[in-house]
Amino acid sequence: MFNRTRCLQTFAALASISLLAGCGLLSDDSKTEQKRIVVGTTSMPTTLDPAAAWDGSWELYRNIFQTLLSFPTGSTKPQPDAAQSCEFTDAANESYRCTLKKGLKFSNGEALDAKAVKHSLDRIRTIGSKVGPKDLFGSLERIETPEPLVVVFHLKTPDATFPFVLGSPAASLVAPKDYPADKLRQDGKVTGSGPYLLSSYKEGSEAVLDGYDDYQGFAQRRNEGVTIRYFTDSAKMVTALKEKEIDATYRGLSAAEIKDLQSPASHAKGVQVVENVGAEIRYLVMNPKDPQVAKPAVRQAVAQLVDRGALVAKVYQGTAEPLYSMVPKGVVGHKTPFYDRFGQADVNKARKILKDAGITQTVELTFWYTTDRYGASTAAEFAELKRQLEESGLFRINLQGKPWKAYQDGYKNGEYPVFGRGWFPDFPDPDNFIAPFVGKENAVGTPYENAEILTELLPKSRREGDRSAVSREFERAQQIFAEDVRLLPLWQGKLYVGAREDIAGAERALDPQTAMQMWELYRKTSW
Repeated sequence: MFNRTRCLQTFAALASISLLAGCGLLSDDSKTEQKRIVVGTTSMPTTLDPAAAWDGSWELYRNIFQTLLSFPTGSTKPQPDAAQSCEFTDAANESYRCTLKKGLKFSNGEALDAKAVKHSLDRIRTIGSKVGPKDLFGSLERIETPEPLVVVFHLKTPDATFPFVLGSPAASLVAPKDYPADKLRQDGKVTGSGPYLLSSYKEGSEAVLDGYDDYQGFAQRRNEGVTIRYFTDSAKMVTALKEKEIDATYRGLSAAEIKDLQSPASHAKGVQVVENVGAEIRYLVMNPKDPQVAKPAVRQAVAQLVDRGALVAKVYQGTAEPLYSMVPKGVVGHKTPFYDRFGQADVNKARKILKDAGITQTVELTFWYTTDRYGASTAAEFAELKRQLEESGLFRINLQGKPWKAYQDGYKNGEYPVFGRGWFPDFPDPDNFIAPFVGKENAVGTPYENAEILTELLPKSRREGDRSAVSREFERAQQIFAEDVRLLPLWQGKLYVGAREDIAGAERALDPQTAMQMWELYRKTSW
């Protein structure tokens, strides 16, 4: 995308600050054994080819593919993974050079060298998938390979966040022999060089990961392998955890299910919950292709009516908090522009906004949401939004839902007037909560070409190597978002991992992209 995010203490805290229901998850001193771990999730991959995914598929990619750089637990800056070293070679941050480690190879025996890196990243832009990560590489002009283990990235403009892109699963490295340069791989297999091999995969069912013995990177596997089981019903996933059919759960738990897992009854059944600081957000996208949504007053009136406090209290029961900016708490430059501009929900103010624009009839809108991506609470969330808007007498809301794959195609083609999305950081830098959503082609499929953000604020911020010094630019960008109301932030969530009491490492398993680092999980043999 046109992405970048830099999180302050939040991402350091992500791995180190945990609230544990019960004891044992933090204990490392007992003996461990390399047994297979079974993890349940509702976030199943949309594709196995990294060139066509900019979504929760990254969770699998993080474990089976390598990147030049990565984010070890507790790190807020990218560190070497497949690379031995990387650095900008000019003061303008326009040329970035990486030297790879010697002897790296993919699981098919092919060398992971500079040409393989170039092939992996060039094909993302060549294929240009609508739902792929090509926009993350918007600043990249060309790639050179002057030596077998040296890669040089020449950028169109200064971009101090480019290393963060290389540390994200968007830059997953693939074997040239198995991944065509101009089309997606179609055989349903994976060739990587990450901590695990994908031994078998059943779409919508499970992924079996076995340790890759020739892996050379920062990750240290603490188990012999992981089986990921995919659920479309989070209630069934919780039951599987309680019945010892799976060892841990992540993604898709409803607030009620989290509360249930935290209860004494669940603890008595050997279940524990790890709670981590998170940067996950939920928001609405307003599509100006729709005649009603194209009117600024309609968007502003919606913003004036949404009661985030009631939404969080009724639907999320303390597992989330109201969000008044696309940049969440804990991220450099976070402000509250939507609260500053609209304050508390107010029907009279919303009515005046519409009346001043000459809108006196009830406004009819269709709100879309995905039925199987973000957990069982999503339907309840949209029902609450509908209730709030219709209770004002100013709106009539039609709710529509689709499974993620079809839903994704729809919003990328600009078919939905108003739709819900979740956002998990691609990498830690505040740019990642602003840049992905602007430009002719952006992460939500609705062109948003704000000149000030695109030509002034983002370029200026990307010239700054010290990412803690870019607050002013992002504070202004947040104000513009609140003025335009093309996106409406709703809430910021916490991160929860449910696990059996004999599973350790859960507090270290989440990286800054909030992807599960499966290698951190292990089974304790004594209590």
